[in-house]
Amino acid sequence: MERFFNTAGPNRSDMEYTIDPLSRFDLEEILGFISQGKYFVLHAPRQTGKTSCMLALRDYLNVSGDYVAVYANVEAGQAARNNVLSVVKTCCGAIAESARLVLKSESPLELRKQIADADPNEMLKLYLRLLSESLQKPLVLVIDEIDALVGDGLVSVLRQLRAGYTDRPEAFPQTIILCGVRDVRDYRIVLSNQDIVTGGSAFNIKAESLRLGNFSKEEIRELYDQHTRETGQVFEDGCFPLIWNATEGQPWLVNALAREATWSMKENRDRNVVITPEIMYRAQENLIYRRDTHIDILIDKLNEPRVKRVIEPILANKDEADDGLVPNDDVLYVQDMGLIKVEKGKPRRIANGIYREIIPRELTWSTQDALIQEPQWYQNADGSINMEKLLLDFQQFFRENSDAWIGKFDYAEAGPQLLLQCFLQRIVNGGGYIDREYGLGRKRTDLLVRKPLTETYGGPVQRIVLELKIKRGDLEKVIADGLCQTVEYMDRVGSVDEGHLIIFDRSKIKTWDERIWHKAYDYHGRRIVVWGM
Repeated sequence: MERFFNTAGPNRSDMEYTIDPLSRFDLEEILGFISQGKYFVLHAPRQTGKTSCMLALRDYLNVSGDYVAVYANVEAGQAARNNVLSVVKTCCGAIAESARLVLKSESPLELRKQIADADPNEMLKLYLRLLSESLQKPLVLVIDEIDALVGDGLVSVLRQLRAGYTDRPEAFPQTIILCGVRDVRDYRIVLSNQDIVTGGSAFNIKAESLRLGNFSKEEIRELYDQHTRETGQVFEDGCFPLIWNATEGQPWLVNALAREATWSMKENRDRNVVITPEIMYRAQENLIYRRDTHIDILIDKLNEPRVKRVIEPILANKDEADDGLVPNDDVLYVQDMGLIKVEKGKPRRIANGIYREIIPRELTWSTQDALIQEPQWYQNADGSINMEKLLLDFQQFFRENSDAWIGKFDYAEAGPQLLLQCFLQRIVNGGGYIDREYGLGRKRTDLLVRKPLTETYGGPVQRIVLELKIKRGDLEKVIADGLCQTVEYMDRVGSVDEGHLIIFDRSKIKTWDERIWHKAYDYHGRRIVVWGM
């Protein structure tokens, strides 16, 4: 039976292409923590492979014979929120049922009955004590989705785990691994009385926090090569730089792109079809447009104030110095969700190419639907885009409507850039693509519009570079810097047909007649049209 690319739930290596879960973290380090009786955290964004890795670790430990390893998912306790009794009962039940499966014995369920009348704030601790004492080997407990719990229930669970810590390993688990999206130190838990408790204070016995990373370039190649070896279907080498830029190794995206290209696009189920970069571009567009569950969850987060505080300055190309008021807790929260990348010595940026595409599109989705312009209005006889005509029309549209339209955006600070991208998106939906580059401290947004001029892959493609800048300071300096940046981007892209520099002047002092203009420049042998708006 042919295996497939997995986009839902833990991996099963007999049914799905799989990167060995135990190779995705430092197994020697984790075994060292366990042998030393440490409690620690493993966290990573959703759909990264945490559950697959923890199940593999459980099986590895049980086969080794040195421990009894139990994996329990406590997400069901989320619904109970501040009802401590219900949350703790749910946790005990999940652990008992998982232990029953590992031990192949009903004893864990019998032990649970013994604590049925216990104080809720003692119940979990008592159950883990009874379970640990009943075993011939030390207990290693993985608690997954721990950060799905909230409020009083979460605090009680963490404090009970902390309370039993000194009794390990004879009368409490030797090691407890808390697994979730966020590090426990980042929990800000609002209790029913409105007091706020941090996870670090409720669980201050944590030895380490480990973060599960994305796939490497080599792991992406290995995953896709499994499909090629088993089916004979080939991915052209040119696909892999595209896949890396689109996903930067985010496991769900890596699998979803491949599944879309090799299965959901039904014409490619013929394994004689070679997967080309153009097919991968189409697969990416399909994923973005369809808004699968993983993408939909991230989109929903954009409405949270603490997410907006982090994302909006990136979209608006603000300087890092202007961004100093964003709380570090908010940055960590958005990073833990996988929406941004924070790299030492570099400005914060959106985590990968697909998210860079999704975010501005989502923030302008309703606006795109309301715009009435059609692709054919700006199409030349050969199917190429008449960008100068489009930008002239956009200037007039911006003059007449910008205040009203930008006011509709939740991310108003990035409104001019978003409105132009929204205008462009409707045009390229007629058969083209937009590649976007933006980030904190870049002082610009780079857009590359690509319009294939034939249906055949490898045929001519129109490429147009647009550089978007907010006027800050002297206009002549902004133009000089922008021309240099536009040419640099054109050189990097290669084979560019035309370049445009768009400068948004948000000054309320100048009249629209002063702000709306355009002029062609010959800069380093390139013709670049500069547009004032």
